[in-house]
Amino acid sequence: MRLLWMVFISVMLSLAQTVLTVVTIIQFIIMLVSGRQPNERLADFGTTLEIWITKAARYQTAASEMRPWQWSELD
Repeated sequence: MRLLWMVFISVMLSLAQTVLTVVTIIQFIIMLVSGRQPNERLADFGTTLEIWITKAARYQTAASEMRPWQWSELD
């Protein structure tokens, strides 16, 4: 069963990487236009995404048995 979860989370990690790339590009453009002022909502989203990616990586490497959100609290 763990193998199935690992495959699913691996796909989700790939999607998260794509989302991170898009958010990074958007944030960069916003900072260019606004005189180096980042969008706070995008910055907060980046923090949330980082927490999820960290939890997913810990599960994938068996450093934790706790699956990332949506199966556990995001913190």
